[in-house]
Amino acid sequence: MITIKNPVQLSGMRDAGRITGEALLAARDSLKPGMSTHDVDKVVHDYIVKQGATPSFLGYGGFPASACVSVNDEVIHGIPNRKRILKEGDIVKIDVGAYYKGFHGDSARTFAVGKTDAATQKLIDVTRESFYVGIKKLEIGNRLGDVCSAIGEHIEKNGFGIVTDFVGHGIGEHLHESPEVPNFGRPGRGVRLCSGMTLAIEPMVNAGSGRIYVLPDGWTVKTLDRSLSAHYENTVALTDNGVEILTLIEKDYPF
Repeated sequence: MITIKNPVQLSGMRDAGRITGEALLAARDSLKPGMSTHDVDKVVHDYIVKQGATPSFLGYGGFPASACVSVNDEVIHGIPNRKRILKEGDIVKIDVGAYYKGFHGDSARTFAVGKTDAATQKLIDVTRESFYVGIKKLEIGNRLGDVCSAIGEHIEKNGFGIVTDFVGHGIGEHLHESPEVPNFGRPGRGVRLCSGMTLAIEPMVNAGSGRIYVLPDGWTVKTLDRSLSAHYENTVALTDNGVEILTLIEKDYPF
């Protein structure tokens, strides 16, 4: 069942979204060669707790950290590790969730550690762009498939692979709510979009094939062909006044 949020609930989600987005920026600003993925996780954990919130991921389904930190060919759900050291040219996907006064925020970004090449930067950029192309279709009265198909079309026309085994989701009092939000679909299909819906929309894009596999740790998802992968996510709310990106602190795409 899809939970429609009233104005009071949306206000609570704005607070959770702000903390989530700020924690993600704190992690971004800390990135440098020589730090471990555990160090990144500690930045996220400490920031969220300092705001009086709780890391949404810590202990969720047994996940042992506050952030998912996935490097290079790791797609999502990378477990932070003291021995995993970041180096110049790596790309790091940081996925953050914060629970504050009854509501969750969820957001992810892909950052380069130092400088990266043009092909890798294009992967990061197209992944981010696909989110914004999708939310242009997030209008009252449209169908969810309008959003999903727009995301997928942008990814595929740029020559990248769509991860289809994992999808975005509704969000609110629970980290994962209905509906599922794939990064592919057919226009005119799916649930009707209405005011008060809150979604975590999260394109996951591979430089090669969209095929993936899960490591024996039960969490870390990697590309099957060892190609690089990028991830971009925001929690959004559809309101009578349009779309609000609840986890976006700094504008990162020119409209």
